[in-house]
Amino acid sequence: MSQSPAPTTLRTEREGDVMARDPQTGQPVRTVWKQGIVLERERLEGPAAPEIPWLLPPLLDLQVNGFGGIDFQNPALTPAELETAVQALKRHACGGCLLTLITDDWNAMMEKLRRLAAFRRKSAALRSFIRGWHLEGPFLSEKDGYRGMHSARHLIDPAPQHLQDVRAIIGPDPLLLTVAPERPRAFDFIREGCRSEIRFSLGHSAADAEDLARAVAAGATGITHLGNGSPRLWERHDNWFWSVCDRQGLYVGLIPDGIHLPPRTFRGMHRALGSRHSIYLTTDAMSAAGAAPGRYGFWPDTLEVGKDGIVRQPGSEYFAGSALAPDDGVRRAALMLAERPDGPRRAPVDWQLSWRRFSVTPAAFMGFAAVPGTGDPARFCLVQADEIQGIGKITLHYPEPDS
Repeated sequence: MSQSPAPTTLRTEREGDVMARDPQTGQPVRTVWKQGIVLERERLEGPAAPEIPWLLPPLLDLQVNGFGGIDFQNPALTPAELETAVQALKRHACGGCLLTLITDDWNAMMEKLRRLAAFRRKSAALRSFIRGWHLEGPFLSEKDGYRGMHSARHLIDPAPQHLQDVRAIIGPDPLLLTVAPERPRAFDFIREGCRSEIRFSLGHSAADAEDLARAVAAGATGITHLGNGSPRLWERHDNWFWSVCDRQGLYVGLIPDGIHLPPRTFRGMHRALGSRHSIYLTTDAMSAAGAAPGRYGFWPDTLEVGKDGIVRQPGSEYFAGSALAPDDGVRRAALMLAERPDGPRRAPVDWQLSWRRFSVTPAAFMGFAAVPGTGDPARFCLVQADEIQGIGKITLHYPEPDS
């Protein structure tokens, strides 16, 4: 996979106007904003010239473990470091994320969450960007391969008290929990969590088809990074992937770096799942994302990023998060979907599909509004693109909120 283009340009003007193409119609639209709020969206007559950019929602990443050299798992993380990571994500077309904590001792996880939630409450900039929280663990499979890099000694069964612990810290903030449905009491846990508007995603799981069906019936609506958090060798017919394929109506996450899912696999998953599920894209980024190859902290370990972009625990064969940036993820997804094994590569004309799957679809999964309308914050991307080269220059307009 080729090197990513220059990072997104970030603009923070609190008032202005711009003419861009509406993604639904392709027609030019004039958007006016003042004090960071959209005042008017006026449809203009006539076709849009090719040089006029597209107006699209910012990217939304539901699984960010760290970014730009900053590790969100570090219990000593400071507010300044968190704001540095947020600014780095904005320079890659990302307008919001779910800050993700992975498996640790439960009390230690809650202490980290308490600190992070306090940082967010005190900062308007963090509140506007960190849309909510994602806990990937500790309610995951203990089996090798399925648990990935999650610490086996900290994996536990879910209980109602865990839901109470989290809500006591974050209040009504949006929350996504990744759970392996085969854990004891998982179905009751999901059912109870849904009553307080928690979203549940299933992953790092060795569950059979029956457990998957029961978890969905209890209220789970998502699948966490399908194709990852799984062993190299599976039962040929009765396995997690085929069980997901046999369902429909879920939000299925994929990592579009071309590494976790090679291009052929990525395309095949779209063909197998696209008509039955809503596919969304995520980076699963850790601290090395948006930074150069090298060694980076990922509490309590050190991870290594090779020149090939693969993140591993030193000495391990398993991947450990990704070094992918959101805007590069959209470009890679569009290129992978444009390739074909039986002839020349198609022009990446489906780049808008990949953009929607990294913005509109994850927003729908979490119940967020995606496209800014009149009265909403003026946060949007202007994207230069054509049917031959696909995505070119990206500019994120993100007026900073009042403090």
